[in-house]
Amino acid sequence: SWSIFEERILYQLLVFLQPPPRHSFRLELYGGTHLPERCSNIRVVLECTCLRKIGNSPCFLHPSKNNQTAQQSPLLQTLCTGSYLDVEEIACWVQNSVQTAWEHLPQWQHWQLTVLPSSHSCRVLLSGPSEIQLCAALVFAVEQGFP
Repeated sequence: SWSIFEERILYQLLVFLQPPPRHSFRLELYGGTHLPERCSNIRVVLECTCLRKIGNSPCFLHPSKNNQTAQQSPLLQTLCTGSYLDVEEIACWVQNSVQTAWEHLPQWQHWQLTVLPSSHSCRVLLSGPSEIQLCAALVFAVEQGFP
């Protein structure tokens, strides 16, 4: 969605998170009655890949003959607290990625990117040569079920 407020154009973008290969997301319900309202109820489940070949990727759950310890999931190490997605970690990671990527775009010389503080989304403000500012909020979501 988008709206105009004074000298700002506000964009709100819904970003659906997809699990990487060898992972799946499971929404945990409160007593089976309603959906969770926060990301802390989205469990990351490691999938066994022993019976199917996915490139040269080892199974996270079971050790191989060459490596007798189970592999660590980068997703669990980076964006999770325990086995659950951590929306604050996701927001911080996306904010850092946007800031780093901005410097590689040709527009960065004409527009200033400011990452606005937010612990549950990625909010950025773009100020350019005109008086109009662009504000974008990336809100994270997970689809229930399988696409």
